[in-house]
Amino acid sequence: MSHKTAIPILMLALTLPMLAQREKTTFQSAQPWRPSFDVRADVAMVYGANDRPGLSFRQRVESWRNRGYTTHFMTGIAWGGYQDYFMGQWDGRWHMDEGQKDVNGDTIWHNPGTPYIVPTKNYLTYFKERHIKPVIDAGIDAIFLEEPEFWARAGYSESFKREWQDYYGFPWRPQHESAENTYLSNKLKYYLYFRALDEAFTYAKQYGRERGMNVRCYVPTHSLINYTQWQIVSPEASLASMKSCDGYIAQVWTGTSRSANIYGGVKRERVFETAYLEYTCMESMTRPTGRKMFFLTDPIEDRAVDWEDYRRNYQATFAAQLFCPSVADYEVMPWPERIYEGLYRVSANSEERTHIPRFYSTQMQVMVNTLNSVPATENRIDGSQGISVLMANSLMFQRSPRPLTGYEDPSFSNFFGLTMPLVKRGIPLGITHLENTSYKDTWKGLKVLIMTYSNMKPLDPEAHKDIAKWVKGGGRLIYCGRDDDSFQNVLEWWNQQGNHYTAPSQHLFALMGMDEKAAEGHYRYGKGHIFVLRHDPKEFATAQGGDALLMQTVQEAYGPLQEKNSFQLRRGPYVLAATMDESTAGDKPLRLDGLYIDLFDPTLPVVRQKVVRPGQQAFLYDLRTLKHRNRPQVLAAASRQYDEQLLRHSYSFTAKSPAATDNVMCIYMPNEPKHIAASTASQSRWDPQTKVLHLRFENNPDGVAVKIEW
Repeated sequence: MSHKTAIPILMLALTLPMLAQREKTTFQSAQPWRPSFDVRADVAMVYGANDRPGLSFRQRVESWRNRGYTTHFMTGIAWGGYQDYFMGQWDGRWHMDEGQKDVNGDTIWHNPGTPYIVPTKNYLTYFKERHIKPVIDAGIDAIFLEEPEFWARAGYSESFKREWQDYYGFPWRPQHESAENTYLSNKLKYYLYFRALDEAFTYAKQYGRERGMNVRCYVPTHSLINYTQWQIVSPEASLASMKSCDGYIAQVWTGTSRSANIYGGVKRERVFETAYLEYTCMESMTRPTGRKMFFLTDPIEDRAVDWEDYRRNYQATFAAQLFCPSVADYEVMPWPERIYEGLYRVSANSEERTHIPRFYSTQMQVMVNTLNSVPATENRIDGSQGISVLMANSLMFQRSPRPLTGYEDPSFSNFFGLTMPLVKRGIPLGITHLENTSYKDTWKGLKVLIMTYSNMKPLDPEAHKDIAKWVKGGGRLIYCGRDDDSFQNVLEWWNQQGNHYTAPSQHLFALMGMDEKAAEGHYRYGKGHIFVLRHDPKEFATAQGGDALLMQTVQEAYGPLQEKNSFQLRRGPYVLAATMDESTAGDKPLRLDGLYIDLFDPTLPVVRQKVVRPGQQAFLYDLRTLKHRNRPQVLAAASRQYDEQLLRHSYSFTAKSPAATDNVMCIYMPNEPKHIAASTASQSRWDPQTKVLHLRFENNPDGVAVKIEW
């Protein structure tokens, strides 16, 4: 750079060593690097520690490191390529009896030859030796053990029966015979995977210290909402207090969020609303504890559908994750090899299969690359703040594949009956976890807490003391439930150790000076209020207009509510919007006036008005917020930019993104470009009114050098 002609560089050069220090964006892949899915996140999570014919684990790791990625490790804790354990190669003993089994004695398979595992102590010894130690030996200092899953329909294997005897001190009981047996069985499953993760993570950290490394440990897991819907048991919120656990990946995507639920008596998919609740559930699980949270989205899903279905629902889940303003770290996609190299139907009415369409890969890459710059924010979704619904891990304990006498919760309606009525009215509902009530931050800004014990139970009495203290200080509690389900009588603390309550709510009510069997009505405690509704929440969901009593009570507890059919949120220069259908607040579209780049449109048009119709979402870059208007800058692109340089009359960078995809870029150029040079064929158009340069060319993972002169 000539001293006479150069001006100070106004944009920091983004070099690969600098990027390697960031861990804001990540993805997982079982494959070595290939140009077709070089997605340019900060971190590549290399999946599975096993060597393959002609390709060792270390070679897979090096293939990503050589392309500038930080490398982390991911594998399944409940399933994986562990045939050497099951088939006896590791210790000379056959271990297929440690697979999860259903009531018929059939093994529950993740895929052929890979059972879901009962995590015995012997299995954990093998797992640490064969799948954690070699990873740390390879220099990886972040380990992700995903999906600690025990199926609710499992619990019949000999290994599980032995664990039952050790845990409870009395012989195994078939779970299908009673609600209590179901509860006890699922509670044990919950404990077994808590133990498994704690032991694996504790070993990883200790062995790492011996090697002079600070090993961090994370759990990629579905949301508590989804696991309860799908009848799977997992430790969930309790991990946020595990000393050896550093955080989570929230595994939320189309496949989880499209699970049908009931609202207004209609059972159907509600992808955006469900995804919003799932992400909110995960955000609130770690926020009080300060643990790190990555949010996952998937541009496709496990089920083979069609590209338009994938695109539409990807937009919904992507927008939903951005409505959680305190989280700004992301797994941008799982399995990029199946996204870029898989074949799926071109439309719902066609059997023709094709690779990802160019327009969709362009749109997806624009969205993914924004995640490298989307900031966390103190901003909140517009609307009535401070209303939350209580959840607990024991939601999973009351799920059973077979009907149980005295209990019915169709489509998890005892949860959605409390949540969907508020979300559909544009109320930014929060989630509070019973496991986190001892943390001060849990109660920050909370005005109204809605709870029920119709679908869950408290695992200890301490949380009730925290709730009562909050109410006494001025909180408003709405308790919904008949308290007559068969799980009220399970063998638990409220009817043991000197307690003789017939329902756990009686203990809470007694702490607040109420009649233990409080009738429906309005009560006072200290400066606070308690509203008791003797209705199970499913009653608010399963009939048209069935939520009227709930909403009337929420308004009585909170005061006037701002009811609408939309959400809006601003994060730095980014504007999020979503409009709900089925809303009692109306069906008018949301109109946003301004000057925006439409980030869901693969052509990246600049628009002065964006109309968001019911059932749609929007993701916009607000040009009015642009800073440093005297210098060029990339605003949005289907690539990631490196080696940016700004001189007196030129701006240059290198754009990288997967092969065989189209790049479209919006670049702010305060002066009309006189010459645009790219190392591949390109098209360009500059708008003198907006000062935005649209630039198009084919991507190259090795980089396309761009230089703009004026």
